[in-house]
Amino acid sequence: MKVLVTGGAGYIGSVLVRQLLDKGHNVRAFDSLKFGGEALYDVMLNPCFEFMKGDIRIAADVDKALQGIDAIAHLAAIVGDPACKKFSEEANETNWDGSVALFNAAEKAGIKRFVFASTCSNYGKMPDPESFVVETSDLNPISLYAELKVKFEKYLLQENKDSRICSTALRFSTVYGFSPRIRFDLTVNEFTRNAAVHGEQEIWGKQFWRPYCHVDDLARSVVLILESPEEKVRANVFNVGNTEENYNKGMIIEEVCKIVPNVKVIYVESSEDPRDYRVNFDKIKNELGFTITKTVPDGVKEVYALLKTGIVTDPFAQRFKNI
Repeated sequence: MKVLVTGGAGYIGSVLVRQLLDKGHNVRAFDSLKFGGEALYDVMLNPCFEFMKGDIRIAADVDKALQGIDAIAHLAAIVGDPACKKFSEEANETNWDGSVALFNAAEKAGIKRFVFASTCSNYGKMPDPESFVVETSDLNPISLYAELKVKFEKYLLQENKDSRICSTALRFSTVYGFSPRIRFDLTVNEFTRNAAVHGEQEIWGKQFWRPYCHVDDLARSVVLILESPEEKVRANVFNVGNTEENYNKGMIIEEVCKIVPNVKVIYVESSEDPRDYRVNFDKIKNELGFTITKTVPDGVKEVYALLKTGIVTDPFAQRFKNI
């Protein structure tokens, strides 16, 4: 099929583009290049790939991007709680207005599939700290980022469940690992960078839980949804990750210290981060056969190996983070 990847030059999008090409699909990446296009340099000459610069907030750009497309992997967004808080107007325009406009344009264009990159941040804070949330658990968004994701999920899967488009929402775990558009402002990557470069890491609120999943596996889940029978994924939502990969911050730094030598860890008591959730991922495993290929220690090893080469001359540079 011919797949439009919005946010195709991004951290997850640039990995997804390559996976789709490897599976024999034709791919059009659509991106405003807010963070540059270097992540796509090496696929530009692939005859099955094309790039289109544009913004999902601009109707003419979207209409042009949808021409000849069979399916959409919608990743374009202002990503993360800090970025949405800092750029709240742009977040509302992109993550809500732009997403709704994209879906409506897709309906008019006769698009068959629509996969939405949502987030496990939708769960917010667990009412029972000993439990695991599932897809049917109450959503408790406590940031603008999660609020907009929940709002569009509802629009996609409830208000438009009878649409001709087969739509699916994927609630991604917190991402980590190597990507052509590498980021060092994500917990696993950040802790590894700080440990490798400075030899120390400050941990605020080591007790807070969150699920983690490698960027390769999150991208693989999108490919899986696009290639799954419609009756299994239509108007459906899946958590993406592995139940064994729920970590708190204290556990993450322990994994980093197993790989990066001589790290000084400074623990700071904190109850400020209201996000605290452990997630169960049985549904996507049992219904679609999805399993992960990498774990947090694998991601730490990747990032540490990258930094040791010295090819990233300044891992603290602005271009390696979202804000």
